[in-house]
Amino acid sequence: MSERFGPYVTLETRTDGVATIVLDRPERKNAVDGPTAMALSAAFARFEAQPDWRAGVLFGAGGTFCAGADLTALSDEQRRHSLTPDGDGPGPMGPTRMLLGKPVVAAIAGHAVAGGLELAAMCDLRVIEEDAVLGVFCRRVGIPLIDGGTIRLPRLIGLSRALDLILTGRPVDAAEALAIGLANRVVPKGAAREAAETLAAQLAAFPQAALLADRRSAIENSALNDMAEALRREGAGGYRAVFDEGIVGAARFAAGAGRHGGAMGGGEGEGRSEGSDNIKPRP
Repeated sequence: MSERFGPYVTLETRTDGVATIVLDRPERKNAVDGPTAMALSAAFARFEAQPDWRAGVLFGAGGTFCAGADLTALSDEQRRHSLTPDGDGPGPMGPTRMLLGKPVVAAIAGHAVAGGLELAAMCDLRVIEEDAVLGVFCRRVGIPLIDGGTIRLPRLIGLSRALDLILTGRPVDAAEALAIGLANRVVPKGAAREAAETLAAQLAAFPQAALLADRRSAIENSALNDMAEALRREGAGGYRAVFDEGIVGAARFAAGAGRHGGAMGGGEGEGRSEGSDNIKPRP
């Protein structure tokens, strides 16, 4: 199935729980103006609202992930990005201020620079092609990072490395991106989308309550300075998943499923094991 959100954004779905959002504006190297940002936001909102789509992929078509903000739109009131003095409202690049509830994998070909790098950093994982280039290229034109770059890059790669990229605006190739943790997988040229969708399908096939609880805890609690409170919140966030899925999964594993790394399924939720109804969570 395919849904269009304006002329440049498409949401394409598969039967394995994966939805791929495609940015296809080749004449501008997938640079994003205001209307395109709104279309990206609408596509991500649609992805979030559909429970059957358990993992997403963000892909820039035509050999470029995203060249950042379309700078020609800044002087055009009809195409200008959303900008507010208090930093409230949607991100200028679209979904970058959304707090997504499901994992998304960035499939990066060519350049992911400036606001394009911020879109990539918004995603949970990044699969990049071997000739890809990442960087804060907006440094050279005086445009600041206002789509999460100064927040997410330090969390992804550490403050020292993030400042190196943010302050210098230098290009980062695939090998360095993998070495510093900015990329999670490096694949041959032309293979980013397929590899990202395969990875997303793996995420979608896992039991979802535990996966989403762990994802949420890592995002919300790992940066807390109060370790005791972080551990408490981790336990509280995962408590329900133990009873929703964990007991069933443990029983299936004990009975022989999933041994030696074999798939156990459970992405769409499966029936409770015999006897598990007798085990109830504490109120």
